[in-house]
Amino acid sequence: MARSTMSPQSTMTLMAVVEFALWTAFGLLFWTRKLHHRFPAMGIYLALHIASTPVLFWLLYGKPPHWFTLYYYVYWAVYFASAMTLFFVCVEVFRSALSVFPGLQRLGTVAFRWVALVSVIVSLSTLTFDPSHILTLNDVAYKLMRSVSIVELCLLAFLCLSMNALQLSVRDMAFGIALGFGLMATNDLVVDSLLARNHSLTEPLQFVFESLILATLGTWVVYTALPEPVRKPVMMPVNSTILRWNEIASALGHTGTQVAVQQAASGFFLTDAEQVVEEAMSRNLKSRESEA
Repeated sequence: MARSTMSPQSTMTLMAVVEFALWTAFGLLFWTRKLHHRFPAMGIYLALHIASTPVLFWLLYGKPPHWFTLYYYVYWAVYFASAMTLFFVCVEVFRSALSVFPGLQRLGTVAFRWVALVSVIVSLSTLTFDPSHILTLNDVAYKLMRSVSIVELCLLAFLCLSMNALQLSVRDMAFGIALGFGLMATNDLVVDSLLARNHSLTEPLQFVFESLILATLGTWVVYTALPEPVRKPVMMPVNSTILRWNEIASALGHTGTQVAVQQAASGFFLTDAEQVVEEAMSRNLKSRESEA
């Protein structure tokens, strides 16, 4: 009996259908658990992918030739919108990870936005402005997505290095989202680098690329399906370094009540209180002796 084997195109089509099913499952679990209130930008990113995938399939396999041109513009418009949304997703994950330290969260969010802006400017500055070449949407979107990939990897590295200090659990949804996007960013950068060196690997790398996408979506589905551990209040010693940094960050840029600052401190508060009590007692003794 002859064994029937699927063609590469049929295999890729099947993997694309599985990908859409995983996106849908992840989106349903995400909205069922009301995680869109905590990560609104992530909810927009999910809705964008779930809504655009059937449209792109319909345009790709449409018979009229002009539909492929429409597919091209829709694909790159969704790609550009995804890159823009991912910047806000990274900010949400960063803020969620630092939620127990409001001072560092506020200051770190400002610094994170500036880093993201500089990254975008540097990426777009590498575009070649050739008078004979019209700058298209895919050029800008591609560079923007590369910039987002670097930000995602930096965010994942930051969370991995500071998990103990932040007392952030591996099962926390913020870490799960960062882990997934970190895998996707690594997938994009590695595959692009290999394709630039050897174009003959296009077909095998497509399967590797799609397989890692499916693995990432499966990880997200598991994260949303399993109960997330409640993040407990952080208990730290008074002389903790990160606690001092949080207090300093809270004070920076604060425009509330003004406080008078002394040039030199006389000592601890209780020591000053004891001195006041001793002086009052000595005055009482002297007044009694004078009366006697």
